[in-house]
Amino acid sequence: MIDWQRVSDLRAEIGAEDFDEVVALFLTEVQATLDRLPGCATDRHALSEQLHFLKGSTLNLGFSRLSTLCEAGELAISAGLGAPLDPEMLCSCYARSRQEFLDQLPRLRAA
Repeated sequence: MIDWQRVSDLRAEIGAEDFDEVVALFLTEVQATLDRLPGCATDRHALSEQLHFLKGSTLNLGFSRLSTLCEAGELAISAGLGAPLDPEMLCSCYARSRQEFLDQLPRLRAA
């Protein structure tokens, strides 16, 4: 679910001092975006934009499974297939990914 190499690379890129702030901002923004998804269900353009944002954000911090799901939804909308993703599925994936991330984060900090 988590690409730990990406997380490690990001931490090295921005520095350990700023990493926690980036993580906190990421978690807040992703949750807020997920909370908006149900309201976008009838607006394919808005939904695609939200999925695009989530895809990029989650990929940047190593949430690879969630990023893949967002990309699939974005591609489906672009192909005219509608929105085959259930927002609850994305929320569930995020919750599992977030928990794994937070559980393993102390190990990364210690490295």
